[in-house]
Amino acid sequence: MTVPLPSLAPLGFSGEKHWVYYLLRHGETEWNVQQRPQGRLDSPLTELGWQQAVRSAEQLSGIAFVRAYTSPLGRAHLSAERVLAGRSVALSVLDDLAELDWGEVAGLNAAEREIRFPELKAARQADKFGAAFPGGESYASARPRAERAAQQICGDGPGPVLVMGHEMINRLLRMELCGLSVEDAIHLAHPHGAVYVIQNGEETLFCKATFC
Repeated sequence: MTVPLPSLAPLGFSGEKHWVYYLLRHGETEWNVQQRPQGRLDSPLTELGWQQAVRSAEQLSGIAFVRAYTSPLGRAHLSAERVLAGRSVALSVLDDLAELDWGEVAGLNAAEREIRFPELKAARQADKFGAAFPGGESYASARPRAERAAQQICGDGPGPVLVMGHEMINRLLRMELCGLSVEDAIHLAHPHGAVYVIQNGEETLFCKATFC
């Protein structure tokens, strides 16, 4: 069993500069509706998914972003482009923001996962942070790249900054940027359409979800 690591001092903090991060999750996809995990695979955004991106753009219209970062995966990249449409903000692709790799489990619904990998559910219940998906990653193995992403975003200078990711990798980002414990971080939710603001190591909900 993985021993939870201690919480960290938040990376996104400076007493003199304004490190402000707006953390988003991509819009809803067809596989989200079907409850099929995507991992490194992709499926098209639904109509609602596009609406969520449009709504986020409206909610964030008053924020003068100086930089933006996105996962390389299509659902995130397309969502980020829609949120930033009409702005002269450079969008940088960070490979380290890609969703956790679900390996052989990607694309399988719950019933299919139970048939093909009957021990996986119990393994993740026993050690959600350390249990890896067959042929894929665990939170523990993905943590170093979340650390790299957070360090690069912070190192590039103060914000406000937009970051478009995925639910699982965003949990690890929030852990690094807010100094959370593993136990607290891995149970965080990030609904489609929700925008979280992280400033000086503190997180607040900027916009709930979809139409807020």
